[in-house]
Amino acid sequence: MTDATPLSPGLREPLEGFLRHIALGRGRSEHTVRAYEGDLSSMLRSAQQDGASDLVDIDLARLRRWLGRQSEAKLARATLARRTAAVRSFMAWAVREGRLEVDPSLRLASPKRQSSLPDVLHQEQTRRLLDCFAQAAESGDPVAVRDWALAELLYATGIRVSELVGLEIDDVDLYARTVRVLGKGNKQRTVPFGVPAANAVVRWLGARSALVTQDSGSALFLGRRGGRLGQRQARETIDAALKSLGDTAASGPHALRHTAATHLLDGGADLRSVQELLGHSSLATTQLYTHVSVERLRSSYIQAHPRA
Repeated sequence: MTDATPLSPGLREPLEGFLRHIALGRGRSEHTVRAYEGDLSSMLRSAQQDGASDLVDIDLARLRRWLGRQSEAKLARATLARRTAAVRSFMAWAVREGRLEVDPSLRLASPKRQSSLPDVLHQEQTRRLLDCFAQAAESGDPVAVRDWALAELLYATGIRVSELVGLEIDDVDLYARTVRVLGKGNKQRTVPFGVPAANAVVRWLGARSALVTQDSGSALFLGRRGGRLGQRQARETIDAALKSLGDTAASGPHALRHTAATHLLDGGADLRSVQELLGHSSLATTQLYTHVSVERLRSSYIQAHPRA
């Protein structure tokens, strides 16, 4: 059975119901809904392959066989953990909705996520990265000016790339040097930024008209054809610049988010403030960056202390 095999009505209908629930009832983003759909479709097709045609046919044994197939496919532990969490959410919803009497996923064990520290830039690497963007912007090319502004804003605020490309012009207050961000779960927060980022954004707003078309609307960042800049293009821009540094394993826009959080904590910011700036719902997520700071301190100690 391939991924193109259609699901039986008894499996497809509850999946569609759950996706409507998280999209409309819980305000999840389109990206999140697609991720749930992919993860749950994988499980439902596996169950259908094992003879299930209705949600009530799915038992613990079928779920374990599905998870075993995922493991045999060499999927990462983080992916397995995410897919298992999606199935648990789906089954719990089905019980609440009266579609199931018993939740078959309650005893489904999944591999624990590997705790890995994110790659972050040192301050000197960050300076070189942003200087490269600033130097390219000196040409006056509107795309180069845009890239400088988006890099400065990503590092200055630590916002997600999805939040960055979703910004409207009116979301930026240059007088107060703050940006209004719509984060996960449609939660809004206000994030400050510094003078370098403000200067870059001002330059971009002056160059933006060169890319404006009838499709531009009020989007802050535009692509070459005038539409709203996409996440993929923003990722590729930052990734290429990081690779050009030649001395870091950090990659993609999320590296600038990790870096901003780490530098804030290195500079003495309290954990709660960083949590609010990043838009983390759980303090435990933000605490990851304290481990990064400790590891950097340990590395510096070993290199510098004569009796380390």
